[in-house]
Amino acid sequence: MLLDEQQSLIVDTARAFAYERLRPNAERWDREKCLDRDALSALGELGFGGIYTDEGYGGSGLGRLDAALIFEQLSHGCISHAAFLSIHNMATWMIDRFGSDALRSKYVPRLCAADLIASYCLTEPGAGSDAASLRTSARPDGDNYVLNGAKVFISGAGFSDIYVVMARTSEEGAKGISAFVVEKDTPGLSFGKNEEKMGWRAQPTAMVNFDDCRIPASNRIGEEGQGFKFAMAGLDGGRLNIAACALGGAQDALDRSLDYVRERKQFGQAIADFQATQFKLADMEIELQAARAMLYQAAERLDAKTPDATTHCAMAKRFVTDTAFKVANDALQLHGGYGYLADYEVERIVRDLRVHQILEGTNEIMRVIVSREMMKR
Repeated sequence: MLLDEQQSLIVDTARAFAYERLRPNAERWDREKCLDRDALSALGELGFGGIYTDEGYGGSGLGRLDAALIFEQLSHGCISHAAFLSIHNMATWMIDRFGSDALRSKYVPRLCAADLIASYCLTEPGAGSDAASLRTSARPDGDNYVLNGAKVFISGAGFSDIYVVMARTSEEGAKGISAFVVEKDTPGLSFGKNEEKMGWRAQPTAMVNFDDCRIPASNRIGEEGQGFKFAMAGLDGGRLNIAACALGGAQDALDRSLDYVRERKQFGQAIADFQATQFKLADMEIELQAARAMLYQAAERLDAKTPDATTHCAMAKRFVTDTAFKVANDALQLHGGYGYLADYEVERIVRDLRVHQILEGTNEIMRVIVSREMMKR
């Protein structure tokens, strides 16, 4: 796909930031298990804190294809930070798209500037792929709601300033779920221990607990019972964001492999000179180009709001994340024993990309979405 002038500028800006600010620090952030708030603030200054949020409250007003381009490039530097920024963007968009004017004016400008950082709370211990079965409750009490329950696998738990929370306001299944904004210092809000994870180690991931957590009724996003609809509306774009991060990480692994095979010598010649190496590199490039084409096409359909956009987003998420993990794993193999060492950073990319096949709907759920549409033909 040929990019227009604005898109080319977006790509150049994101890529420059990735190589100047993220890539030199990614291994250290992974080792020290820390998100860099200064880096996130700098991304906000570039307009990447509210990429597809409306301009009225400080957003950049860009499209989903633009977002995919940004997250792809940022992931050349640090997959963990890029993916976390995508979660922040989804939460910001949700408040802006569905919140009241008062709620939007209170939070959205600071979120777009990355002065405030947001996390998204949907998954529960007993509600993963079946998100509509969540049990965290929000009970009306005068001008407040009182939240009780727990969320799991929450990126940024304890780090983020606000939390977009899906909670049950009635027993009417998916129609009984509402959405709320909860600030970090609210009494009754607490966080579990940081999970020890295979990848995304720079991001804190923990349980978020609500124990008679009282918030103003004005912090409800939209009307009661609309929360699940909001959550589903955000998933198509979220899946593209995660796929874009996977694609950028895999491209970084391939780029590192190209440098390595040109320098590494065995049997008196660079391993890049062996046909087996060349064929492997060619397959990796072909697979990434196919994944890129599918991702961009799905993003264009989501921007155009075509009836089949959800299906194409599911297809792209499944194909791109599976392909990206395979390519990154092939990159590690090309490095031989050195690929297993942290100093070469390919092992970090492999670890980071594995979860992309699970979150924002597992790739098995993506197959369910696609097959259901096929059965309607």
